[in-house]
Amino acid sequence: MTNTELINQFYASFAKKDIEGMLACYHPLIEFEDPAFGKLEGKRAGDMWRMLLSNDKSELEITFSDVQADDNTGSANWTADYSLGQTGRKVHNVISARFEFKDKRIYRHRDDFNLHKWAKQALGMSGFLFGWTAFFKRKLQKRANQNLDYFIQKEAAKSNRM
Repeated sequence: MTNTELINQFYASFAKKDIEGMLACYHPLIEFEDPAFGKLEGKRAGDMWRMLLSNDKSELEITFSDVQADDNTGSANWTADYSLGQTGRKVHNVISARFEFKDKRIYRHRDDFNLHKWAKQALGMSGFLFGWTAFFKRKLQKRANQNLDYFIQKEAAKSNRM
């Protein structure tokens, strides 16, 4: 499989809400980074996608385009349309992704998007007023990672009960 096909497989799996298909594209030592979560590594990066797909999947719509890759790096553009769970507000997030590859898998994945624009859509007036600040970004990353910690603990508790 070429790296272009690998990226296409990742996003096609994402669009189908197929978490296992997505994670099969990632190297075990994946390094992921975006404005909302900051840097996540390994299983924690996979758990972030697992958490995002565990929410109300019926409303999440993923589209992707402009997939390009060579032997070492790649890129894609993608959009996520959904309602934010906490506020119910509609979000249309336009994301630019960059990739690095190792052992025929995605080793580094960085998503970039306009955090201020996202905050305005997701949070309304408070996002408009504060979404551009470093304080907001730190607070968002702290909350996103707390939510991820809670999700991981909840999933571990479920596994222990079985």
